[in-house]
Formats: sequence, C-alpha cells, structure tokens
Amino acid sequence: MDLLNDGMADWPAATTGVVGSSLGGFYATAVAERTGCRAVLLNPAVDPARDLTRYIGEITAWHSDERYFFRAEFIDELRTISPKALTHLERYFAVIAKGDEVLSWVEMSARYRGCRTKLLEGSDHALSDFEHHLPEVVAFLGLDA
Repeated sequence: MDLLNDGMADWPAATTGVVGSSLGGFYATAVAERTGCRAVLLNPAVDPARDLTRYIGEITAWHSDERYFFRAEFIDELRTISPKALTHLERYFAVIAKGDEVLSWVEMSARYRGCRTKLLEGSDHALSDFEHHLPEVVAFLGLDA
C-alpha cells in the first residue's frame, strides 16, 4: 500500500481509476478511499484479514508449486488498510457473481450496497465471462470517450 500511495501521490483523482479482482478488489477499495478515485471491483474480498487467517504459515501458491510464508503480521496490515466505511458510493462499480465459489456474493453485495452493482446470476470467482462486462467497466471509468 505504501508503494501504491507513493506512486499515485501526484495522480489526479478525477481522472484516475483502479480495477481489482478478489483481494485486488479489497486493495482497489482502499486506494479509492484514500485517493478519491473511481474503482471497479470484481468479486471483491470484503474481509481478507478474517478470511486469510487460516493460511498463516508456509503455503503453496495457487498458481504454481512455489512455497512461501504467509506471516501473521500480514493480517494486521490488512486490518490497518481496511476502510471502515465507504464514502462517495458513486465512485464504485462492483461486478458480483452469485456463482462465485470462493467468496460470498451476499457479503459482497452488502458491503457495496448503494454503489453501482452488477449482480450476475451465474459466472464464477474468476469472472470467466468478463469480456461481456468489459464495456460497462470501460464506460464507468470514462475510458470510452
């Protein structure tokens, strides 16, 4: 987060947008709250400090056989950067799949209540059908002009 904050310090919030999926959605929310920029959240993690506690220790990366240590202090860092409440709900667009096999769509919907939301009847955590939603994401971020 420090690297993001430093790197984005001079970016104009009015023309900046972030997109994040899953844990990246959590980070995108934190960035949007700190900078005032727009954020698109794709099946965003709502409480990763709670959800990732069970992974403290040596684990294998989900995408390879690489092993690494997930340290307990990472949980405290997640708690520290977690926005307590969302402000300026119009800055957020959440794409949430009821078919998400990893995160609760009910919890995501509750967290982003009042924000622009696209609730998908199916799909999955990876939003395998993302290309169908890309035009709305691009339009929300003002990139279609």
